[in-house]
Amino acid sequence: MELNMSMKQTQTLSPQMMQSMEILQMGSQELLEYIENQVQENPVLEMEEKYTGKDEGVDLQRKLEWLESTDAQNRVYHQQDSEDDGTDPVSNYGNADETEENLYLYVLSQLELLDLEPELLEAGRFLVESLNQNGWLDEPLEDLAVQMEKPLDLAARALEIVQSLEPAGVGARTLSECLVLQLKRREDSGLAIRIAQDYLDPLSKNRYGFIAKALGATQEQVYAACELIRSLNPRPGGGFAARENLIYINPDIFVVNFPDHFELLTNDYFFPTLNVSSYYCRMLRDSKDDEVKDYLVNKVRQAKWVVRSIEQRRSTLMQCAEVMLDLQEDFFRHGPGHLKPMSLADIAQRVGVHESTVSRTVKDKYLQCSSGVYPLSYFFSRSLGGGVVGGPGDASSPDTAKAMLKKLITEEDKHKPLSDQKLCELMAKDGCEISRRTVAKYRDELGIPSTTGRKQYE
Repeated sequence: MELNMSMKQTQTLSPQMMQSMEILQMGSQELLEYIENQVQENPVLEMEEKYTGKDEGVDLQRKLEWLESTDAQNRVYHQQDSEDDGTDPVSNYGNADETEENLYLYVLSQLELLDLEPELLEAGRFLVESLNQNGWLDEPLEDLAVQMEKPLDLAARALEIVQSLEPAGVGARTLSECLVLQLKRREDSGLAIRIAQDYLDPLSKNRYGFIAKALGATQEQVYAACELIRSLNPRPGGGFAARENLIYINPDIFVVNFPDHFELLTNDYFFPTLNVSSYYCRMLRDSKDDEVKDYLVNKVRQAKWVVRSIEQRRSTLMQCAEVMLDLQEDFFRHGPGHLKPMSLADIAQRVGVHESTVSRTVKDKYLQCSSGVYPLSYFFSRSLGGGVVGGPGDASSPDTAKAMLKKLITEEDKHKPLSDQKLCELMAKDGCEISRRTVAKYRDELGIPSTTGRKQYE
C-alpha cells in the first residue's frame, strides 16, 4: 500500500449559489410560491404587495393605458376592462369568473327556461351532464337511458330537445349528425345536408364530380355545398371553458411594438417587493444577547441573498430577452414564419454567460408580443443550412421552412397538387434545402393532407 500526495483544483457550489441557480430557472408561478414560503420561514423578510393604495392604482392605470395605446392586440381587451365599474385598475388581472363561458351551464340555462315536464327535464339535465368538452355525446343513447333509468323513447325526446339548443350541433353523436344539426338551421342547405349525411368520405377526398353525379347536381353546386360544410364547427363546445379551472400564463417579458423601435418590459407587477425588515435590523444592532445576534445575522444574510438572487434573475432574463429581440427582430415585426435559427450558444456569447445559464434563464419563461404569448424556448431553433444566425448567410429555420411550404401548397393547382418531392425541389430553388421526408414531416405538423387528400377531381 502506497500513499501519494497531489495538488488539484476543484470547483464546488455553495448552498447560496445552488439557491441562486434554482431561482434563476423558476417560472413566474413557481417563483411567487417560493417568495411566499420564504416570507413565512424567514421573519426578517417583508413582502410588500404592489398597488394596494390609491396613488399606486392611479400609477398602474396610466401604465396600462400606455400599454393599451402601443399594443394593438390588447387594445380591445383593455377598453372592455376600462368600461367596467370599480376603483381597482387591476381588479380583472388574473381573475376569471368560474361560470363564464362554461358549456354545461350555458346549455343547462337554456334547458331550464323551457316548460318541460319533470321527467323530461331530468333526462335533459342528465344528457347535458354527459356531454364531453367538444359538446358531443360519447355513449350510445341506449346506454344513457339505462344509466338514467328512463325509457328509451323519453331519452330520445330529451336528446331532441338538447340538440335544439345553442350552440348548434351540441348533443351530436357522430360527425355527420353534428354537421346536419348545424345545416338544418340554415336556409338553402338541402344539398349540403345530403352530402353531410352520406358523402363525407368522398368530400374528404375532394371528389366533387363523383358527388355531383350521385346526387344529380352540378359541380359548382356541390363545390358550394362542400365549402358550406367546411365552414361549420365540428366541435361546438370547443369555444367554451373546460369544467376544470383554467391556468393562466403570466408572461415574464412584454415586447411592445412602437413604429420605429421595440420596448422590453418585465412583469414586475406580478411579484411583490421583498425588503429586509428594518425592525429586525435595529434589533440586531441593539441586542446584547449573542444567541439572538447569531440567529438574526443568519436570517439577514439569507434574506439579502434571496433578494439579490431574485434581482439577478430579473437582470439575466432581461439581458437574454434583449439579445433575442435583436436576433429575432423579423419575427416580432412580421410574425410567425420569420423565425431565424438561434441557439443557446448565440445568446450566451452575446450576454457573456455559459450556455447552461441561458438554458436555466429561458426555462418555463414566457414572452408576450403582438403575435401572442410564446415560451422563450420557442425562439430557439436549429439551422436547416450552414448559415450563421444574424450573418449574411443566415440559414433557414423550421419556422421559415413551414411558412414557405404552406405558401407553395396554397398557390398550387388543386387539380394537380404538388408531390412532396416536387415541393422539396421548389423549396431548394428558394434556398431552403430539406429532404422529402422532412417536407412530409412539416406538412403533417401543419395539418395539411397528402397529394391525394388535396386533389380536386373533375
